[in-house]
This record gives sequence, C-alpha cells and structure tokens, in this order.
Amino acid sequence: MKTVLALILLFFKVGVYSLTENNFNGDIRNFVVGNGKVFVVTDSQIIQMKHDLIVEERREISNLTHPNTVTILLPFQTNKTLITCGTFECGYCEVLDLNNISTSIYWEDMSAGPFEDESSVAFLVDFNQGEPETGTYMLVARKKEDTVIQNPQHKCLHNGVFTLWNTLHSQHGGIFSKIHSESTDHSISPEGDVEWVDGFQTSSPSHSYLLVNVQSLTAPAVIVLKMENSNSKSDMIKSLQGSELQCCDDKPRRRLLSSSGVNSSGSPFYWVGVFTAHEDPENTVLAIYNFSQIPNQVPSQFSCSPACRAMKGDAVLTPRAVVLNLTSMTSVAAEKKESWIVIYIGTRNGQLMKMVLDKELRSSCVTVLYRSDDDRMVFPRMHFDQVDHKHIYIALRNQIRRVAVTQCDVYRTLRDCRASQDPLCGWCVTTSMCSTNDECSDSSWISIPEASFEKNLITFHTRERSTTVTLELHLNVKGTHNPTLTCTFKVGDRNLCHSTAVFPSCSCSFSSERLPANVTATVTVGNQILTESLKLRSCPDITENSPFAQCVACVSAGCDWSNSNKKCNWISGSVSNPTFNDACQGLSSGENAPKITSLEPSLVSFHGRNNAVIKGENLRMVEKIRFQGFMECTVTETKVLDGSSDTLLKFNIPKGNKGNAKVCVVTADGLCHSSATITYGSTISCTRLQPTVSWASGRRKIQVIGENLAYVETVHVASDAITLISNKTFWFHTYSLSKYKENVPFSVSLRVGNLNVSCTDKLIYHPDPEFTTFSYSNVEKDLLVTIQKTEDKLNISTEDINVQGWFKGNPHVCHIQEIKSTAVICKIFGGNKDVTSVDLLKVEVGDFKADLVKNTPVYIYILVALIILILIGSLVGVLIHRKSQRKMSERMNERLEELECEIRSEIRQGFVDLQTEHSDLIQNVGAIPFLDYKHFALKIFFPEGGPLANMMIKDISQVAVKIEVDEKCQVFSALIRDQTFLTCFVHALEEQKNFSIKDKCVVASLLTVALHGDLPYLTQLMEDLLQSLMDQPSNAQPKLLLRRTESIVEKVLTNWMSICLYGFLRESVGQPLFLLVSALTQQISKGPVDAVTEKALYTLNEDWLLWQAQDFNFSPLKLNVLFAVGTEGEVSESLEVNALTCDTIEQVKEKILQTFQRKFGFPYTQQQREIDIEYEKGGRYTPLEEVDGSSEVQGEVTMLNTLKHYQVPDGASIKVMTKKLHAPLSPQTSVKDDQNFSTKYFHLIDPDIDKDESNHPERKKLKLKEIYLTKLLSTKVAVHSFVENLFRSIWGMPNNKAPSAVKYFFDFLDAQAEKKKVTDPDVVHIWKTNSLPLRFWINILKNPNFVFSDLEKTPHLDACLSVIAQAFMDSFSLTDQQLGKHAPTNKLLYAKDIPQYKQEVKMYYKLVKDQPSVSSQEFKTFLQDESKKHESEFNESAALRELYKYMDRYFSEITEKLNQRDASSKLKEEMNRVKELFDDMKKSSWT
Repeated sequence: MKTVLALILLFFKVGVYSLTENNFNGDIRNFVVGNGKVFVVTDSQIIQMKHDLIVEERREISNLTHPNTVTILLPFQTNKTLITCGTFECGYCEVLDLNNISTSIYWEDMSAGPFEDESSVAFLVDFNQGEPETGTYMLVARKKEDTVIQNPQHKCLHNGVFTLWNTLHSQHGGIFSKIHSESTDHSISPEGDVEWVDGFQTSSPSHSYLLVNVQSLTAPAVIVLKMENSNSKSDMIKSLQGSELQCCDDKPRRRLLSSSGVNSSGSPFYWVGVFTAHEDPENTVLAIYNFSQIPNQVPSQFSCSPACRAMKGDAVLTPRAVVLNLTSMTSVAAEKKESWIVIYIGTRNGQLMKMVLDKELRSSCVTVLYRSDDDRMVFPRMHFDQVDHKHIYIALRNQIRRVAVTQCDVYRTLRDCRASQDPLCGWCVTTSMCSTNDECSDSSWISIPEASFEKNLITFHTRERSTTVTLELHLNVKGTHNPTLTCTFKVGDRNLCHSTAVFPSCSCSFSSERLPANVTATVTVGNQILTESLKLRSCPDITENSPFAQCVACVSAGCDWSNSNKKCNWISGSVSNPTFNDACQGLSSGENAPKITSLEPSLVSFHGRNNAVIKGENLRMVEKIRFQGFMECTVTETKVLDGSSDTLLKFNIPKGNKGNAKVCVVTADGLCHSSATITYGSTISCTRLQPTVSWASGRRKIQVIGENLAYVETVHVASDAITLISNKTFWFHTYSLSKYKENVPFSVSLRVGNLNVSCTDKLIYHPDPEFTTFSYSNVEKDLLVTIQKTEDKLNISTEDINVQGWFKGNPHVCHIQEIKSTAVICKIFGGNKDVTSVDLLKVEVGDFKADLVKNTPVYIYILVALIILILIGSLVGVLIHRKSQRKMSERMNERLEELECEIRSEIRQGFVDLQTEHSDLIQNVGAIPFLDYKHFALKIFFPEGGPLANMMIKDISQVAVKIEVDEKCQVFSALIRDQTFLTCFVHALEEQKNFSIKDKCVVASLLTVALHGDLPYLTQLMEDLLQSLMDQPSNAQPKLLLRRTESIVEKVLTNWMSICLYGFLRESVGQPLFLLVSALTQQISKGPVDAVTEKALYTLNEDWLLWQAQDFNFSPLKLNVLFAVGTEGEVSESLEVNALTCDTIEQVKEKILQTFQRKFGFPYTQQQREIDIEYEKGGRYTPLEEVDGSSEVQGEVTMLNTLKHYQVPDGASIKVMTKKLHAPLSPQTSVKDDQNFSTKYFHLIDPDIDKDESNHPERKKLKLKEIYLTKLLSTKVAVHSFVENLFRSIWGMPNNKAPSAVKYFFDFLDAQAEKKKVTDPDVVHIWKTNSLPLRFWINILKNPNFVFSDLEKTPHLDACLSVIAQAFMDSFSLTDQQLGKHAPTNKLLYAKDIPQYKQEVKMYYKLVKDQPSVSSQEFKTFLQDESKKHESEFNESAALRELYKYMDRYFSEITEKLNQRDASSKLKEEMNRVKELFDDMKKSSWT
C-alpha cells in the first residue's frame, strides 16, 4: 500500500497527473480561463488551476469578519494579471498576478461591480488593435439602482449602469478610473429594469456586444447592443446600435438564458442563444442569428450620453434558423471549425451535448459528451481549453469538469466513425483508428462530406441503357490524400461484373437479362471491409401487395420511387438515394403491422430497466425493439424476451442519455413500426434506511431514503431480492431468517438496470421480541392493557405492532398508546359494549405472533405483597436494635476492605494500561494546513499580534498605501541602508533607560520587515551588532550570551533564523510536528477529560492530571453521525466517530468536527457553537444539550449532561444540524460563555458541598494522586515515536547536509570564538544552543499555532508541549542531571531518553562543523532568493513609518551618537531631510 501511495505522489510531483473534474467546498459562482489556467470563484475562495484542473493556488476572499463576494473575474492576459472586484464594504477592485493569485499587485476601494444578487456583465475591451498605441478598458454593465445604495454596514455610492474603467496606471486618470481625456460623461441607460445576460468583444472588426433581457410586464424583450471599440469612451457610446431579437415562430420567447458568439475571421458573424418563455421556462430553443445584420438604430428601451449617432427605432432581428427545440437548456458555447459550426449545449439535468451545423445552418444529430449522475444544472457559461483546444470546461454546482469535445476513439470501425456524423472525427487509414485530422498525419483521413448529413454510409443507384444495367455504389464520405478504394459485386460465389472504382464511388455494368439478382457488394478501404446486400430488380417491374411494400422494395433495389404516381422508375441523372423511412413516409404499412398502445414503465434511469412491457396489437411479428434518443446519431436495439402473446411482449430497456427517446418495434424485414416515448432520468441513490434493524421472523417495514427511488426494480438484502413498494414513501418488508446471525450486518442494495447501488446503512437482524405477561385496568368504559416484554434492540414503533384482546370469545382491537423498552401500553375502547377484562391477547409484530393468556388480577398480588412486607417489617424492627452495634462494626470493616480493593484495583489497572499501551494514533493526516510564509513570519516577529502586526502585511482588507507616502518612505529606506546610521540608531535607542525590552523587540521586528527585501544587508547588520554585543563589558560571562532577548540584535537573530529556516521547517519538520500535536490531542481525548477544569486522565503534565474524579467507569462508543443537508430532512452519509460515555455534549460536538476534518481534509462548514446534535431513538430524535431540565443538580451546582446521562448506546445514530437561533435572545450560545461557568457547573470532579451522599456513596471514595501517575507514562509511551521522529527531524541531516543558514551561523560563532580566543569548547556549544534550539526551535515546539492554520492551542496542550520542549532542551545540556524520587515528573518522564538524545546532539554539532563551509557568495544568493520569493508580501512602508516614530522620539540621541562616530555631514543631512519630509506629511494630513 505504501508503494502505491508513493507512486501516486510521484505522479503528482512530476506533473503527469491530470484531472477530468475538481470539486470544491462551496458552490461555484463564476469561472474563467486565461493564460492556460482556470480560475474558479466560490463563496470563500478563488482557486487557480492548471488547464488540466490541478490546483496551484487558493486565495481566501471571505470570512465571518470580512464578508465578501467576488462579482467580477477577468483574466488580463496581455498584462499577465487577473482583475477581481467584490462587495467588501462598499466594493473594491484588486489586481492579482495571473500566474500566482496569492500575490496582490494593486487594491482600490471602489464600487465597480454589482452587489451580490445583481445581474451584471463584465469583460475587457481592446481598442486600437494592430496600431502602435493599443489599450484595454474594463466594461461593466450592472443593474439600474438609485444613486446611493444601503448595504448592511455602509452607505455606498453607485457608479451607474454602464461604465468603462481604465485597466492600467498609464491610462489617463490612472487605473480603475472612468474619466478620460474628454470632459463629458459617458453612459448607457435603460428605461426600466434589465437583466444583463452576456457580453463579449470581437477582434475583426473590433466590436463589443451586450445581451440584455428587458424586464417588463407588458413588453419584455431580448435586446442586443453593439458598439465600435475605441480609445475614446465617448465615441464608443456614440456608436451604440442594437435591435430586439425575436424568437420564435411556434411561440414568443422573450427571455435569453445563455449566449455565444461564433468566432470567425469574416462575415457573416453568427451568434447563438438559448431562449425561453417567461410563462414556460422549461420550454427552451436554440436559435442562430446573423449579427452582421444588426440595424443602424438604437433600441427604444435605451438612451446614450453623449447622444448616439443612430436614431431610435423598433426594428427586430429574426433568427436565421432555430436549430434545436429541447427542454431545459441552460448554456451554450460555439466555435467555427472549417465550414462547420460546432455547438455545445448544457442542460438543467446535467448533460453536455454537441451538435454541428453545415453551411446552410442545417443541424446534425446530437451527441451527448457528458452525463452527470444527478440533476445538477450546467452553469450558464462554458469555456474552451486554450491549451489543447480539444476540451471544454463546464461547471455543475460545486464541481468543474474538463470534457473532451470529441469522442472519436469510442468508434472502432469506419462505419461507426462515419455514423457519428461528427465532422471533427474521421477514419485514419494508416492507423486504422477514428481520430481527429491533426492526429492523422501523412495519411488518408476519411470524414463526412461538407454540406451533407446523409445517414447512410453506402447508397446505390441503378440505371438502364438499352439492355445494359449500371449499378453505382457511392460512399457518402470525403477523403484526403486520395484513399485507395476497391469494390466487388457478387451474386452467390460469382462476380456479377468487373467494377471500376474512383474514390468515393465505384460502378458495375451487366446485362439486364441477369435481373432479378441478389447482389452482395464489398467495399475495401485500408483494412476496413464494408458489405451491403441488395435485391436488384427491373425497376418498372417491381410490384407488391401494397404501396408501402412496393415503395420499400423499390428503394431497396436502388430505384427511384415516385410518390405522385406510386411507381418505381430507373434513376436518371444525379438523384440522391433516400432511405425507405424517408421515401415511403405517409404510406400505410398495412393493417397487420404491429402497433404499440402502451409502454410500462415509461420513466426510467439512464441505466435502463429490466422486464419492461409493451402492450399493443400484432406483437408476435416483433423481433427487436429500437430506441433512439432525441436527435441522437445512433440507435440501440434490444431483443424480445417474451413474444408469445400477440398483445404483450417483455424486453429490457437499454442504457440511454437523459431525456426522451423514441421507441418502435422492428419486424423481420427491418422496418420499424408504431411509436412510443420513454424518458430517461438520473441515477438512484440510497442514503439511509429507517429503521436499520429487523426481528428474525421478518416482515418489518423498512423505509428507504434516497433520490430517484421510483426507478428501483428490486431491493437486495444479502442474496434475497425484495420488491420495493411505493406509496408516497419507498419501503420494503424484510424476509425472515430461519438461521439468523445476531448483530451481523447485511448489506442492502438497490437494483436498477444492470447496476447495483449500495445503501449507506446496513441491516441487522435481532431475535424476535419476547412478550411475557400482561395486565389490565379499567378506565371508565375503556380497558388499559399493559404488556410486559423483555428489553431488546429492536426499537419497535407503534406502526410495527398489532394487538387484539379477546373478551367472551370476541376480538377487540387494542390501540397502541405507548411503547417502552420493557412494556407496551394499549387501550381497548369500550364504546357501546363495555369490555371489563381480557381472556386472551394476540400480539403480531410483522410475521412474529405471540398469544398471551389471562393472568391473575394485579390487586391480588398487591394484597399478598403488602402482607409479606408487613411481616418482614415487623421482623426487621425486632432485629435492628439487637444487631445495630454489630452491623456498624461490620460496615467499618467492609468499607476498609472496599477501599483497599479499590486502591489495589486502580494500581493494577494502571499497570495493565502501561504494559499494554500501544500507539494506535494517526500516522497520516492528509494535507497539512501550513500557514503561508507571511503569516508565519508575522507570528514570529509580533507574537502578541494586534493592529501593529496587521499593518505589516499586504492583505485583502488593507487600503492601498498612497504614492506620496511611499516617496517619503523611500528616502528613509535609503537612510537605514547606511550601516553607520543604522548601527548608531540601534545603539542610541538601547542606551535609553525608558527604552523597554518590548520596545527592543518591536524595533527589531520593524527592521526585519523594512529590510526583508534586502536580507544580505540585514545579515551583515546582524553580524556587526552581534560582534558589538560580544565586546560589551556586561558580557563577562560568555556562557550567558544569547540566552535571553535583552537587545535588539537578539530579537533580530530570532527573526533571521525564522526567515532562513522556514523552508526547512515546512519540508522536514512540519509533518512530524503536526503529527505530534495531532497525536497528543487524540491521546488526551482518548480518556476522560473534565469539561470544566480541562484536566485529563491521559496527559504529560502532572498539573493537568485528572485524578480527583470519583468515577472512572467509562466505556468507548462508536457513534454513526449524520449531517443534515437541505431543509427537507435530508442527511449525509454516516461518519463513524469515537466517543466516551462520560463525554459532555460539547465534547461530543468537538470530536465530531475533529473526525470530520481528519477524514475529509477540510473543516465542517459550521463551527462548534453553531451546531446542535440529536440522538435517534425509536425513530424519533432527542435533542442532546449540555444542560437541560433533566440535569443533575447538587446544591447550587449543576452537572453537565453526558452521553451516559442520555443513555446513548454504542452504534447510536447522531444527527448534526444548524443551531436554531431565536432573536432577540442573549448572544450566549454555550454554558461556557457564562462568566461563572467554573463555579456554577461541574463534570467529573464533584463540587465541595455538604450533602447527604447516601444515594451516591461512590462520590466519597478516597482518591490518591500518586495512583494515577502511571497515566503520565502511558501517555508518554503512546506519543513517544512521534516525539523521537520530531527531535530527529530537527537535528537530522537530510542528504548529510544541514540547512545553509545553520552552517553559516555556526561557522560565524566558531570564528568569533577563535577571534576572541575562547578556548572552552562548552562556550561555543552553549552559543550554538542559545542561538538555534533555544531561540528558534523551542519557540516552534511550544507554539505550533505559529506554523499551522486553524490550530487551537489549549492550556492543556500547551502544558504537554512544555514537557516535550523541556526534554528537547535537556538534550542540548552539557550537565548531567541527578534526579531523585522528589524530582518533578516532567523531568523524570524523559530521564532515560535524554542521554541518548545528548549523544545525537553532539554528533549533530560535529557533523555541522565538519561540513564544508558555505561560501559568502553562495549564502548571499540564498538570501537574495528568499527576499525575492516574498518581495510583495510585507508592507515595508508601514514598517518604515513605525520606525520613524522611534527616530523622531530619540532624534537628538541618535544625532549625538552619529557625532561620536564622526559620521559624515551628508549622512546627517539625509537624516534631517527624512525628518522634514515626514513633518511635511503630518502638516498636509496625509497620515
């Protein structure tokens, strides 16, 4: 298995892996293609993919605190950028790198795009193409609104219906400006409400087109608008012209759904659109128009500013052809291929179809390229793959697919290839394959002829001259490179004649005396042999019993049938040879022809159906049933299964495509008679069974929940086939199992066609219910009957059970009132006949029956019991006094023995846990959620976060920094790159008494950000400052150097290490660290965790050990968790979640969400506080709450509810749903939000209250902390392999080479020690330890949330990581620790491992030292690459402004320090210039 996974990863790395589909967490809002890439927008992300749908980058665009919807997405290919606009606050537009969308190039607050639910169109307009000064505008058309729009948080300015925006800084007015060199405004305004549907531009000529639905109750219309592209925005508006698009002859359709221009180099310019009617939205047609004929007028519904050149008018444009009338089309895309127009159509039920138009706009048959399993609608826009031009992209809800535009390879013969009627597919003679022309180089390629959709591959013509008959055979194809063709014509085994052949025809002449003759024609092309048989007869002599039969015989013989005089003639001249279905249309096939009156079922899945039935007349003549989808190219035939009846026949319905198919019956002569229609739908699904258990005798009603269940033929339980019954719901009755296997699950599947679809749930058989006795009591005229039963796992409902009570020989129905685990309560209504008792009770549960005989009345038992109790009470009263003293003594002895047994048991259990502990924790967590570099660095630089930290990165919510400010920062940036100034600056600040350690850390991080683009200089500065630090008199103890962060340079060193080791951290250490954190989290939750104190039974830290709990009697549970999807009660597939009986409800929620993320690799759509859970019991759901009316209360303290409290069993079904919020309630959604949570509630640790504990004696057990210390060791054993893997990944040497930064800095320390004549090797060891493990790795170990996103570091997890971090640092220590029995447990845990780790550390230091040195140039190149890699991620201007505040505050002290260093006057002048510039900036209020 590991080998297979490794190979899969290898395929990913080398880039040979590609996808045909990709699914996303949210629905797709828009997608575009550009620069050989695909960009998809969902509610929360923009995803960048290669053309083969391999994801390259993801960019978050929205979250709870910054809600945003991207409404414009435009690839600007010539500029290598991606323009996006969204709704954040009042709107914005952002320019991203087209090759890496994580890089933001420019951001501006502006209202360019629409708000979330508006219709809009946006595309790029290129002008002056082919001229020296070309340019591009962004055209945006949006819904008409008032001038000011109120959104939930802001008062937003609307920028008009139609706007042309600049796309470059170099354009007049700058980027995203709508002004131009002309002073006049430019706009197009509709008179009423409009819906913008599509927009695009053409290059030759350079025009822009807009398609819009005018929404009017009285006069709705589809309008096309056309403009000439120009660098003058006003001229573009003035050139506006357009027309109403009228569609169609059968009924008015005044709404456009989707459109596509047909790109071509010349005229005419065709355009296709999908139209529908408002009153009948599913009735859609596809029409084609000639946009070259748009009249020179402006539609009356629109006006221009400045005024348009054309006058207003109401002329309409009619379609050149209505090419397809098909239900529920949603999208269209078209392209020109030679003389053909190829059209791709998407449908509402998830199909992608292709059809071809010839020069005369006649349509071919329809080919289905893709068919979805469900009914997800195809997105209105489709795009072609710009890389290989052989695929098209379609979107279906949350999925994008890359579909091949041809399917040539599915056709195995020349005949099948030709029958596809696809001009893009042809037969390659050399390769003997059906392929595209470009795949058939230097070979004959045979395809359908232009301007012909002739269905037959071979047609025959016969002519007679004198006594000679000429038979002509014609292949309805065209070919390249003169394909070789040979023909033979035989009658029996003898040649009829000598044939002559010139591709694509051949002929044969013979004497008319040889007629009639049964001729076999054989045509050979390459390795393809085509054979046709025909009966040659003298055309005028052909006669039959009926005109229809005579017509069929005439056409079959290659003759010409005349419908006018009903005669058969010789063919004269060039006459096409039609099929008899076409030539003989309208002629009756006779009274005895088969006739279809009904077909059942007529609605099936596209997988087909077994045992369908046709009813009709004369059906014994039928040999086959023929199916042909609507306008599809090929037909499918199936055999008759049972044709013994003249009025009924059985057959199997074959697979098909979604939609209607024509069905006819075929007789022996090949003719197809009568007609019926069948509708193919989507596939089926089975998401749930209700209930999932049955009793052994069977006949329990099991409801099946899923999709398209009407198509199901049978239900299969194990090997049994059961009928699925439909009556509003779908259900079946279970069979009995004579030899059932209790608790053994049986798979359940649904049969449709030749496909078995498995249900998510399995069916389990349990023993039949056991009813023991019954009793009754009179309630007025009714009789209340209570039936005792043994508790079982059947969850019997009121619908499952029937009860009859017999009284005086007459049966009476006992109506079920309530069913409990050990009793069934029913009532016999007396009515006019009083029923006072029951002699016999008959109980039926499915096929299980039980008879219960009459019992003695219950009051007799009560009387006897009372007498016995009185006697026993009297006896006990006499004995109590005599034995009280003795019992007290015995109770004390028993309690001591119990206590001793409990302690012995706890110690033994701890020993067992320790000896049997094994690591069953996760080994693989899928994709690791690394923080990107800039956010990782931000947490290292500014661990406290806050506004200052947020200013340091360029993020989506940040307003662009103005150019004027950047100019001032540039001067300051140049100043700090003077090392003399910067060292004086640092020393001057550190000498100030009011300059705190916090200030030093902030300045160090600001310097790191400001100089991140020049890491070689930052490194040089750090070395200089470190040498100065070493030379300070205060560092008389060299072993203390770099131990703490008490100077600017020490913090700079921390930051520098983080920058240089980020790559090593991600590649080598990230996975072991993430696995360790995940393993720790799992191990902690493996046992009880107190929800109030967060202490756990399994931990590494003694302070967090849960030893005070009075009851550790917990059991593991496996829960089947279902997630509510939709509003109709639908649920997802079940997810198995491990939990404990002692878990609180909030702890269960947390485990559910953690399991979801571990399994699927992404978090659930809602957070923990946003969900509720329910427990299914007896077909009903019980809400599970942290605290409710049933919660146990001790004094004023409430115990949190657990799964044990709700009696949730193993294997229970839990449903997750969205929390129901009822405004205006308190925002508190969890009891943990209560400020007094820890004092008002308790979980496993009892509160300290004075109370009679006689009902709960176990809560007074003596607890000793030392008993549970073995749990620390158990936890250590469980995670030990993860700890060792992490440690060795840190001091490991990939390829026997340490990271270059480590080698470089260790060599620097060695050089400084040699320079300062430090001879003690321990000093250098401590320097290296303080600079790398202590300064960097400990920070990472204790703060994994610095490295990974969405990782919550709880106080408990932090305490456990501290123990591991202490062991890590002890491994670098040079002193041997002497540990005794009183030593802290965190030291004792790893005491035996530390010596081995120390040896490995020493070897690591030695290997680094022995490693060849890194040259200065090599390391400089490394640093430059790191700078360049992240050059646009930090806001250097913001860092410089913050640094200037320190320069301004200590200006005189810095000046004095420069004087002490004899700094040049030029340097001082530059410093003063920076101050003047920033002071001017303050005065002008730019800051």
